[in-house]
Amino acid sequence: MGHPFPIREIARQAGLSEATVDRVLNGRGGVRESTAREVSQAIADLDRQRTQVRLVGRTFMIDIVMQTPERFSTAVRAALEAELPALHPAVVRSRFHFRETGPVEELTRTLDRIGRRGSQGVILKAPDVPEITAAVARLTESGIPVVALVTDLPSTPRLAYVGIDNRAAGATAAYLMGQWLGDRPGHVLTSLSSGFFRNEEEREMGFRSAMRARHPHRTLVELAEGQGLDATQYDLVRAALERDPEIRAVYSIGGGNIATLRAFEDLGRQCAVFVAHDLDHDNTRLLREHRLSAVLHHDLRQDMREACHIVMRAHGALPPAGPTLPSAIQVVTPYNMPTPIG
Repeated sequence: MGHPFPIREIARQAGLSEATVDRVLNGRGGVRESTAREVSQAIADLDRQRTQVRLVGRTFMIDIVMQTPERFSTAVRAALEAELPALHPAVVRSRFHFRETGPVEELTRTLDRIGRRGSQGVILKAPDVPEITAAVARLTESGIPVVALVTDLPSTPRLAYVGIDNRAAGATAAYLMGQWLGDRPGHVLTSLSSGFFRNEEEREMGFRSAMRARHPHRTLVELAEGQGLDATQYDLVRAALERDPEIRAVYSIGGGNIATLRAFEDLGRQCAVFVAHDLDHDNTRLLREHRLSAVLHHDLRQDMREACHIVMRAHGALPPAGPTLPSAIQVVTPYNMPTPIG
C-alpha cells in the first residue's frame, strides 16, 4: 500500500494505533479487513487534502458523522474539501464517518469512539432520538463541541445548528406545488426517509400547514421509512400508487427520487409536479432531464464553512460572532442551476 505519509499521520487520520497501521501497511496479518479499509481510506483522504491544506496556523481535526444516503454524503465531502483552502486562520483536517442506514447503536458507538480518542469538533447529521441525545451530551462533557448539520438536535447540548429553516422550506414547496398544479385534480405524495429526522418532520409540517391554508381540498398521501434509498423507496411508492390512482404529484422530503420516478413510469402514470431537496448527483441529473420540477437547495459549501468556523470559535481561534442564521433556501430549476463544486 504505497503512500508518502508518516505512519503517525495515517494513524491519526484513521483513528487507529500506529502499531495497527504499521501491520496493515506491511501486510503482517492479524488485522481485520475493515481495519485495512480504514487505513486505505485514511491515506486516500490525506492524499486529497494535502494539495488543499497548505495553510499556516493551528491544525484542527474535525469528525463528520452522518447517517444519510451516499449521494448526499458525497456532496457534503466535496463541499468541505472545496472550502479547506479558505478556512483561515486554521488548518482543518477531516475524518469522515458515513453510513446510509443501520441501528442507532452503531451511530452512538461511533460517537463514543470519537470521544475516547479525541477530536476538536464533531459535525453531526443524525436522527433525533434519546440515544443520540445522550451520546452528544457525553461528547460535550469531554470537551468536544458538536455542530448539528442539516437536521437539528435541539434537545442536545450541541453548540449550534447549521442548515435551512426546514418549516419555511416545506412551506415553499407547498407554494410551488399549488402554483404549478393549479386547478388540476390529483393527490400529492409526500415522501420522508424517516420520521426520526427532525428536518424532515419540520419540512412535512411546513408543507402540510401551507397546503391546508392555501389548498384545503387537496389530498396529501404520506410515505415514510424509505431511508432515502432507491432499493426500498421503489416498493413503497409503487404500492402507494397502486392503492391511490389519483396521486399525480410528489414532494420528496427524504430522497430516493430515481426510484419514485421509476415507479410512476412502470405503472404508466404521469407525475405532473415533482419538488425535491438538495442538488446531489442524482437530483442534478434528474433536473437537467426535466424530470424534476424544482429542487430546494442550499449552499453546502457555505454550511460547511460556517460549521468549521463554529468549531474554531469554540477553541478561541476566531473571535465570537452572533447567532447562526438559517441558510438561504434556493429554488433551483433546470434553467438556473449553480456551477457544480470542483
